Amino acid sequence: MKKWRCTVCGYIHEGSAPPDKCPVCGADKTLFEEIVEDSKEKSRSELKTEDSAPETKSETKPKSPEIDLGNVPDSKYGRLYHFAAGQILKHHAHPVSVHIPNGVLPLSFILVLLTALSGCEWLKAAAVINIIFVVLAMPFVLFSGYIEWQKRYKGFLSMRFITKILCAVTVAVTSLVIAFWWFIQPDVLQSDNKWIFIIVNLTALAAAAVAGFIGGKLVFKD
Repeated sequence: MKKWRCTVCGYIHEGSAPPDKCPVCGADKTLFEEIVEDSKEKSRSELKTEDSAPETKSETKPKSPEIDLGNVPDSKYGRLYHFAAGQILKHHAHPVSVHIPNGVLPLSFILVLLTALSGCEWLKAAAVINIIFVVLAMPFVLFSGYIEWQKRYKGFLSMRFITKILCAVTVAVTSLVIAFWWFIQPDVLQSDNKWIFIIVNLTALAAAAVAGFIGGKLVFKD
């Protein structure tokens, strides 16, 4: 059985031909390459298959394409950017950092609802602190996501990447709007604008959930 690797995200497909579209990143079949094993590797894999089943599973584990950071620039800021990009990719900074909005926004939304129902001041304070934390984290989340998209996925623009980018921007903008809204109208949840404010919070949460879902497929290749 032939194996095909997506050159964008590293997904591996088994079959006589590559799929029309990558189920992980949406890349066209023309962006798949056949994985060709030499005779020595093939014979070793056949022996491993006979000896132990776990080895067979490791042979088909998806691998991301090689990342080329390019040559180190001459300028000071160029070298700094090159170093930062390398560290972000090496330590998987984007998949780690997105846990902040994905983890904090659900709690923030729950606190907003509880504040709307009870009018409790300390619940409101907790909601404000949570959304400010998201606002402060989003610049790094967006920057590391841009590095990840450009270097690991070659800046490829399929609908999945476009959707993920739009959702990330939506989270950043709506979080900023929520934080400023709390600042200029502290009693918003006791005002006529209460439901609009709740919908904006729900929009931020939904955008984070969609971006996280797509990101999970890219990381786990399923």
